[in-house]
Amino acid sequence: MINKTTIENVLNAALETGGDFAEIFVEDKWSTNILLISQKVEKALSGRDFGVGIRIFKNLFSVYAYTNDASEENLIKVAREAASSLKGKREDIILNLIKQDIEDKHKILLMPNTVEKKDKVEILKLADKSARDYNNLISQVNCSLADSIQNVLIANSEGTLVEDTRVRTRISIESIASNGDKMQTGSTRPGAAKGFEFIKELDIEKNATEASRMAVTMLNADYAPSGKMPVIIENEFGGVIFHEACGHGLEASAVAKGHSVFANKIGQKVASDCVTAIDDGTLVNEWGSLNIDDEGVPTERKVLIENGILKGYMIDKLNGRRMGMESTGSGRRESYKFAPTSRMTNTFIDNGNSTLEEMLSKAENGLYCRYLGGGSVNPATGDFNFSALEAYLIENGKITKPVKGATLIGNGPEILTKIEMVGNNLGHGQGMCGSSSGSICANVGQPTILIGNMTIGGRN
Repeated sequence: MINKTTIENVLNAALETGGDFAEIFVEDKWSTNILLISQKVEKALSGRDFGVGIRIFKNLFSVYAYTNDASEENLIKVAREAASSLKGKREDIILNLIKQDIEDKHKILLMPNTVEKKDKVEILKLADKSARDYNNLISQVNCSLADSIQNVLIANSEGTLVEDTRVRTRISIESIASNGDKMQTGSTRPGAAKGFEFIKELDIEKNATEASRMAVTMLNADYAPSGKMPVIIENEFGGVIFHEACGHGLEASAVAKGHSVFANKIGQKVASDCVTAIDDGTLVNEWGSLNIDDEGVPTERKVLIENGILKGYMIDKLNGRRMGMESTGSGRRESYKFAPTSRMTNTFIDNGNSTLEEMLSKAENGLYCRYLGGGSVNPATGDFNFSALEAYLIENGKITKPVKGATLIGNGPEILTKIEMVGNNLGHGQGMCGSSSGSICANVGQPTILIGNMTIGGRN
């Protein structure tokens, strides 16, 4: 992508004014996005995004600059402009770049750019038809298919020189059910770090039907009650609560600055004994997985909480300096336009040994959340509220009628201590996570869990 001599010259220019670390990140990304609305192709775009980011550290100070002109002359100019914010003399740093071979854990069988757009459109048409065929109450279906191939090169003054290719594919199916003045939405959005083989392996009809089933089920649901009650949250995307309300507080970007309730608590009890939470960027072909992070560090399996005890954080290079700790391969960014920081990959509550029947028996009367939607979180405190896209009452230990409009309200660290049972059906859901280094692919996950007491916003 850029030859070694140019990289060395750029890094040397970045270090001229006293920086003690310099890094270059090169990205060449191809992407396609096709949108089908009401059986018509509304968008079919393909594009290429290319650019170079240059970052410099001086102790705990950092500066970042980027450009899409990769000529050596321009890159040296940009590096010197960035370095001008530092005032000092060059340190005795000798560059010794050694190309590293990395293990590719995420094999691709069918590169998405080898598949014609018309074939991708046929997949979306199948999804549209399957969603509509479920019930005549389905008034609109929106389907999209997105894929990308991202080639990166990362080099730094510590001697790192690595290249990697990341491939991702995702389909989104949204069904809208309407009946008079009432309207409800259901959706499925599976994705993976795979090529087009992911779409071929996926049961498109099942996913489309599930989106429509959710919309139709909730169309005639009564409003959820409000108050404090036991709550059972299903697996897969139910893990979004841990991701948002607790996961961000375990990122070094918050911990290093003291902006997290988990700061300085390693070795302390922060959750129920039945809770073990993990961030694992090595899971084969999962949506949030990477061979290396965006700082060139191999990803790893990180136990964050083990049997309720805080064990560690997700750490990038700069915040690792602030904390006196090594990177855990958690430095991530949306593109060359962003400096990396600590971010999640595939973050989940690990399996326990309880069953749904045992949870229902213990809950007796409460709320069962099959699918969660979006919400808002205060990362400094962990206070959150999330909407339940599909929920049901639990009455006398049984799941009964569907209810809509339920909002789960609470505090992430506090909820961790109220998890009373954890199931044995771990599953993952796919999402996009936004933060200071942009929007990135991330898995959320968990088995079914029982929270003994939680505030529900609804209608009395």
